[in-house]
Amino acid sequence: MNVIEKAIEIIAPGVALKRARARAGLQIINSGYGNYGASEIKKSMRGWLYHGGSAKEDIQDNLDTLRQRSRDLYAGAPIATGSTKTMRTNVVGTGLKLKSTIDEEFLHLTENQARELETVIEREFSLWADSPDCDLERIDNFFELQQLAFLNELLSGDVIALLPTTKRTGSVYDLRIQLIEADRLCTPDSETINPLITGGVEKNQYGEVVAYHIAKHHPLSFDYQNPMREWVRVEAYGGATGRRNVIHIMHRERVGQVRGIPFLSPVIESLKQLERYTEAELTAAVVSGLVTVFIQKENNSEEPPVGEGIEEEYLVDTEDENSIELAPGAVIDLGENEKANMTNPGRPNANFDGFVMSVIKQIGCALEVPFEIVLKCFSNNYSASRGAILEFCKTVDMYRGWLAADFCQPIFEEFMCEAVAKGRINAPGFFSDPLIRKAYCTAEWNGPSAGQLDPKKEVEAAELRVQGGFSTREKETRELTGGDFGKNMKQRKREERLLKEVNAVGRGKRQPGEGQDGEIDTDTTNEDTTNADSTDTDGAEEGEEAKDGGRD
Repeated sequence: MNVIEKAIEIIAPGVALKRARARAGLQIINSGYGNYGASEIKKSMRGWLYHGGSAKEDIQDNLDTLRQRSRDLYAGAPIATGSTKTMRTNVVGTGLKLKSTIDEEFLHLTENQARELETVIEREFSLWADSPDCDLERIDNFFELQQLAFLNELLSGDVIALLPTTKRTGSVYDLRIQLIEADRLCTPDSETINPLITGGVEKNQYGEVVAYHIAKHHPLSFDYQNPMREWVRVEAYGGATGRRNVIHIMHRERVGQVRGIPFLSPVIESLKQLERYTEAELTAAVVSGLVTVFIQKENNSEEPPVGEGIEEEYLVDTEDENSIELAPGAVIDLGENEKANMTNPGRPNANFDGFVMSVIKQIGCALEVPFEIVLKCFSNNYSASRGAILEFCKTVDMYRGWLAADFCQPIFEEFMCEAVAKGRINAPGFFSDPLIRKAYCTAEWNGPSAGQLDPKKEVEAAELRVQGGFSTREKETRELTGGDFGKNMKQRKREERLLKEVNAVGRGKRQPGEGQDGEIDTDTTNEDTTNADSTDTDGAEEGEEAKDGGRD
């Protein structure tokens, strides 16, 4: 205790006691994290605006600004555009393809029966998904809708899809997909004080999402800026069937969060500053490339200034009389006693690339997209580039799993309900038992492969994994090429048979008039009979192939 504290203790014991308690309290606070991240007295921590709130205050109340800034960056900032499109292309690509994998053991089906049923399911789904009829707007097919939905989820934070049914001439199925942009999912003006509705998402008293409020017109559209705005309340699940009416695609980061945040949200400030810096450097480089000559005169001259000969098309701003601008190869006249001081802007900046790369690396770290992937530049060695690709594949697999679970699979299950109800797919017990329905609807959704930097090494590694029992041929085929092993084997069998036939003809082993087994035809003069025999033989081969395909 110093002299001042002793004096206070003698003069004002009560004050001294309070000060002692305060010191003891500080000793308790300034322990553990109180000395570091939670410190209130360190100079390095002063001025930190860290106070936050619940998911509503931290996320929902800021979503409108985040969405519009993210879209603006996507429209004009190259790194923002590249990062977003890179995610779209690698996660979705040309679309996640259905691979039916019904639970044959639970359904008591033989292997051949299961494969035949899977083929029927995939064929029927292709009939619906490959056509724009699956889109309520009749513009995109199912795979293009995947791209649109995922891209909107990245830009806006979330997107919703409704599943209405409409009849169309020539369309076998009535199920349609209607995508709704995130802005239209909002709280009605009459429900702004309702604590159960947040961002257009309505919950009941237990916290369960029960409905979505969708504006009939886009709130940001200038065509519908009128005071009589209308909303439609759509129940999340059907009251009679319990089936989903609304598919809400988003990624949650906070407990209690009901709306998603845009993909670029954590790096909006960095991207905007980088855009400004890049634009400033580009402008400075352009200015430094404009060779301009100023003429200084000692006496007045009645001759017109040389600079008046500059064409207006070379000037940046011809309407502003107060602006003095540079132009390529310009010659500017000066008045008496005027002198121009030429400056060298030193552009291009030698440190530009290193600084920008450092910022891009931080942005890529936050977005889980390695900078090599963002810039499409693999200038490092094989191991480093391969490591970047593998790390990015983890991110892609996560997002692809979310998209498949939140968008593709629910829509496929709704499709199966209609297909079974219409008798297009034979699935006994589909509507009687949820377990049976799940067994029929089990599926995989496969997207584009990651590709290979060194195909030979990748294939050799895949073969070793299969031989060691660490993987399967089906899995390796899907990851290496995005293909289907079973279909590959069937195609290879057909190719091998055709190759043998071609080689046999080339070696002269099959002469005109010979049968399939090398025997001479007795009736080679009857052209119709010969053609019929050939057709029958081909049909027999196809029949054998179908049997073999079933066994595969």
